[in-house]
Amino acid sequence: MTQISDRTVLFADLRGSTALYETLGNAEATSVVTHCVRALGKPVADAGGHVVKTLGDGLMAVFPMPQPAIQAAMQMHDVLEAMVTRGSERGASSGLRGLKLQVALARGEVVEMAGDCFGDAVNVAARLIDHAGDNETLITVEVLQGLTLEQRSRFRSLDRLVLRGRVPTQFGDVSSVSEPDGLRLIWSNLNRVFASQQMPVVLGRSPQATFCVDDSRVSRSHARVDWHSGSFQLTDLSYNGTYVRFADGEIVSLRRGSCTLHGSGSIALGGSPSDPTSASVHFDVLRFGDTQPQLSADLFD
Repeated sequence: MTQISDRTVLFADLRGSTALYETLGNAEATSVVTHCVRALGKPVADAGGHVVKTLGDGLMAVFPMPQPAIQAAMQMHDVLEAMVTRGSERGASSGLRGLKLQVALARGEVVEMAGDCFGDAVNVAARLIDHAGDNETLITVEVLQGLTLEQRSRFRSLDRLVLRGRVPTQFGDVSSVSEPDGLRLIWSNLNRVFASQQMPVVLGRSPQATFCVDDSRVSRSHARVDWHSGSFQLTDLSYNGTYVRFADGEIVSLRRGSCTLHGSGSIALGGSPSDPTSASVHFDVLRFGDTQPQLSADLFD
């Protein structure tokens, strides 16, 4: 029977599962990934949601309302963290210790048919997850509006994101802007602008780094910026960590993790951005034209 209703759609994806196949072999890695995905399904059921299908190293679920969907997403992060911690204590492979979770949620009209779900909310959530960093949850404005004040306080705005294959739509908060045209990085007397075609850009102490930051606390290859699904994504490669302070004061700590750069702010390499002696690179995500419809999103880290 075909049913049309408003639903909150959740996509979850394990990042780093490829390394498991390289270190454990196909059979054992498949068993580990299947076990992890099954464990991630329990918070869905506990929150009153329904797992529509598993997707190899991820799953898709639907919920009647946004609040339980967010509750499930938070519990899913906790479940994976506990599994990785237990695995580390028992000497599990580095592949298991490197597993991260990406989650994305959208809300709208969904067509439920033959055990599957279709519709704009499904498409948006599936594309939004491409923008999520390690252990991050992205949500649309439609989802945010259905949350409690306490739940909303856990999110920060990512401004506007370009989603692959999107066309003009009335779903969510739509603005007319373009994909980012470039990324400006400034440190000391070094001021450079990089286009998406010039990615990846490596920040580090090495003279061979794309953007050289000559500071003793900075690793030779400290962090990397990639062009990923229409946005600039920063990944920490170091032992001392990378920190991002956005213009609104929000600080994100990356330890071999990733986050999407938006607006402007600073990237502290090897030390807290609160420390004035840290090597801090200013960044600006540049947009020179506003020509493509855009969907606002919010992030929980």
